[in-house]
Amino acid sequence: MEEVSVKAYAKINLTLDITGRREDGYHLLRSIMQQISVFDTVELKKADKISLELIADGGSGCSHEVVPADGRNIAWKAAELILKEAGISSGVEIILHKNIPAAAGLAGGSTDAAAVLKGINKLYGLGYDADKLCALGVRLGADVPFCIKGGTAMAEGIGDKLGILPAPDKAEILLFKLPMEVSTKEVYQAYDALEVTQREDKSGRLEELLKNGSAGPAAVASCLMNVLAEVTEVQHPVIKDIRTDMLEQGAVGALMSGSGPSVFGIFTDGNKAQEALENMKKSYPDAFGTVCSFVNGGEE
Repeated sequence: MEEVSVKAYAKINLTLDITGRREDGYHLLRSIMQQISVFDTVELKKADKISLELIADGGSGCSHEVVPADGRNIAWKAAELILKEAGISSGVEIILHKNIPAAAGLAGGSTDAAAVLKGINKLYGLGYDADKLCALGVRLGADVPFCIKGGTAMAEGIGDKLGILPAPDKAEILLFKLPMEVSTKEVYQAYDALEVTQREDKSGRLEELLKNGSAGPAAVASCLMNVLAEVTEVQHPVIKDIRTDMLEQGAVGALMSGSGPSVFGIFTDGNKAQEALENMKKSYPDAFGTVCSFVNGGEE
């Protein structure tokens, strides 16, 4: 095999709670993560050395200033890591078609790294199983193991302890991201300064619904929660405005993903989701927006 192509799906957090903090500063999470059908395409070809070409698609705003096309890119680092682990002295040509907005709380970099690990595993016939790839992936970033396994999962620890779950029922997802940056570090620092009170375990409730096959759009919407939104929406009120717009236009639930600034809305009607997208693009013409769906684990 001389070349492979891998889809790298974006991730949203249906729930996100902070349960503690490790001595090394990493926050401990309890989150139900869900892949969606917005994806980058990672093409890999055998080569003498590692190289990376970035092609920005779909108005994602992924310029070279935002997503580097060199050794700073996590996809490049993933290639270095797995080739070294396998004792392979040659390299790989990476062509990265970016469609997932960068710095958006959608695991765009992590899913590219996961795709590189999976793709090189196939390209060079390494025979590594998912657990081996995840062990490599967590060295690159906390979200990489989830992006390797994909689908729907309860993530705990720093995001590396995964319990794979059945996917929610079909729904239409409106994804919207303003052309703005949110500092994940600053969001977590502000969250740490809050006086945290005990909260309902919506992650556990949604996990139960998924396992029972009762996770229709309205049921999923009733469990949405993100403790970081308490901080980010104060720092950037327009994110709350976007979420409110989605609800007013027919979403049964809407939430910020990760530390932001992306917002997703869950719709039961694809026409309503598309109409909401068109209306919101009129108000925010420079934003990234699309209607997508949930992705089951194992989809390529």
